[in-house]
Amino acid sequence: MATAPRKAGDHRRPSGVPGPVRSLLRGLPTLPAVVLLAVFLAGPIAYCVYYAFTDMQLTGASGTHFVGLDNFTRAYRDTDFLNAVWLTLVFVIGSAVIGQNTLGLALAVLMEKATKPVRAIVNGVVIAAWVLPEVVAGYLMYAFFYNQGSLNSILDALHLPQQNWLYTMPILAVCLANVWRGTAFSMMVFSAALNDVPRELLEAAEMDGAGPWQRLWRVVLPVIRRSIMTNLMLITLQTLSVFGLIYTMTRGGPGNKSETLPIFMYQQAFQNSLIGYGTAIALVLLVVGALFSAVYVALLKLEDD
Repeated sequence: MATAPRKAGDHRRPSGVPGPVRSLLRGLPTLPAVVLLAVFLAGPIAYCVYYAFTDMQLTGASGTHFVGLDNFTRAYRDTDFLNAVWLTLVFVIGSAVIGQNTLGLALAVLMEKATKPVRAIVNGVVIAAWVLPEVVAGYLMYAFFYNQGSLNSILDALHLPQQNWLYTMPILAVCLANVWRGTAFSMMVFSAALNDVPRELLEAAEMDGAGPWQRLWRVVLPVIRRSIMTNLMLITLQTLSVFGLIYTMTRGGPGNKSETLPIFMYQQAFQNSLIGYGTAIALVLLVVGALFSAVYVALLKLEDD
């Protein structure tokens, strides 16, 4: 007896092909990506987790031994580590959450009203700082904040007091440097988000007598809040891992006044040769990034609800 032809939209399984096999075949195209992630992402993280519980050293040790939670206990009791955690929070909140996010939004809003020549110049200057390699940006900012650098030359021309910014306020200097370098990303995210704000909402608010600040606060920000949260998550994770900029400008000094967790991790692992302890710090930094991500994702879900 002839089998009736399958109608369009009929998604019944072909005879003889079990469901698990079909699922496996559908997943085959993603296999190379899964293998690459396992080798280059999951693999190093697994080694990091393992070494964090050992006393591995670059020099002076006859072997590597499992020490359990000793590295984490040592970090908890280490005042330099606690100082690095505090400076990392200051650096992230000051330069990313407040600095880049706020300045990027302000530039995006102002550029909407600017003329094309002004928009082109501002975009070029801001994006140029972003595309510079981190070490190059660090040297430029070092030359700007140095005792005999550009900032003090400007202050001298204006007859204002000068100081050695990299010595007296190093964490402020590196925060401002990171704001200068990273604001372009936030500006581009917010510029794209502002283009999606319905014009009729702004026109209706203007007809109801809302001023520029009221339109921004009551109309624009609620509409782009998801873009704000996404931008905050991305720049927070990026700022947590900043190393070259700070190392080029201050190397974590003077003393440990600008020693964030990446700098502290590098010094412990490669300058003090304590690979196990430095890897434990890297694992702590990984957990901090995961916590920030979890908070932002939870806030995004609250927005959806």
